[in-house]
Amino acid sequence: MVILRLNGLHVGSAVQHNAVMSSFTKADPAPARPAGTSLPLPLGLLAAAAFLSAAGARVMDPLLHVVASDFATTVPAVSIVVAAYTLPYGICQIFLGPLGDRFGKLRVIAIALVAYTLTTGACAFASGLPMLTVLRMLAGGASAAIIPIGMAMIADAVSYQDRQVTLSRFLNGIVLAQIMAGPIGGVFGQYLGWRGVFVLLAAGAMVVSALLILRLKRFPDRRGSAASFSMDNYATLLRPGLARVILLAAMIDGMVLMGSFPFMAPFMHEAFGLPYAAVGGVLACFGLGALIYTRLARRLVPLLGEHGMVIAGAVVMALGVVVGMATPIWQGFMLAQVMMGLGFFLLHGVMQARATEMLPRARATAVASFAFTLFLGQSLGALAMGALIAHLGYRIAFLLDAAAILALGSWLFWLLRRPAR
Repeated sequence: MVILRLNGLHVGSAVQHNAVMSSFTKADPAPARPAGTSLPLPLGLLAAAAFLSAAGARVMDPLLHVVASDFATTVPAVSIVVAAYTLPYGICQIFLGPLGDRFGKLRVIAIALVAYTLTTGACAFASGLPMLTVLRMLAGGASAAIIPIGMAMIADAVSYQDRQVTLSRFLNGIVLAQIMAGPIGGVFGQYLGWRGVFVLLAAGAMVVSALLILRLKRFPDRRGSAASFSMDNYATLLRPGLARVILLAAMIDGMVLMGSFPFMAPFMHEAFGLPYAAVGGVLACFGLGALIYTRLARRLVPLLGEHGMVIAGAVVMALGVVVGMATPIWQGFMLAQVMMGLGFFLLHGVMQARATEMLPRARATAVASFAFTLFLGQSLGALAMGALIAHLGYRIAFLLDAAAILALGSWLFWLLRRPAR
């Protein structure tokens, strides 16, 4: 068994990790689960909720020009509605995670989805850009509770050795949103108008939230103690130990893996002269790579182990970046995006699974902290990539990013291979 020892803490590999993670923090034992029992996990509904959350962020990309025309303004001015969704999404993680631990994860997800339904539906009736911006902020804040708390809920129900595979099934919702949100926004936006797209999302959210509320009657949605709601849990995560290492790795993950994403579209537009509509189709290939991961995860996890997953992910994603920079034709960038999607989730999937064990008695708080740190790293990485591109150009900046991805994968590989002493 591969063991990681950090500051006296032992973390097991995928087979025995769940048994030893209770030593992660002696003050926070994992909730007891009677032997031979399992929770009836509504995985399909959780994946559908994740799809709606992710689609809410991505669906605006092809609608910016339409909204700008409707409000008689410019596309750069309308782009604020994108940040209006993602910024509250990142910040609200810190506050919504503890609510899931204290009052029940499925309850909080269902309530958040109802709020998402109302605010997203209201976007269809926005009378101007300021009103649309405020409503998008509210929708993004509500959406923040869905994916991280859903992951924590899965961790409560599934033992660690099966968790990464189960999480990959949950990720199907997010991956499908990455693939379909752009086409949905474009096609439905053309025939229904941008307001119709928001009605469509709200209708879907209303159905899923209603089904989740009905499921509450049968699902043993565990409520935590007052201690699980304590903000002191954040101090526990920041103490020397594995949790702090995971959060640091999440920030670097966001910086080097996700920080470059916003610059792919302008690079392809400049390098290949592609219109942005075609660029959106190429970028959707990232989702195809992620979909390959979700289909192969059950085989790859036992075959490679966690240490093998992170280094394979880093290598595949870095090679994808290199292929994208080296290809003379835009079709080559489709292959690059598939490789980047597969590589990203190979590495990121291990980090997500580890995040669910950072604080076993308050998993929603822990996963929300992971998501917040990842979001912070993505923001910092985007700023750094922007500066590098301004001074060195796209290709050199992206190649430096590929080197940083390999460095991150090598560091994580070394950590996960360290033997116990």
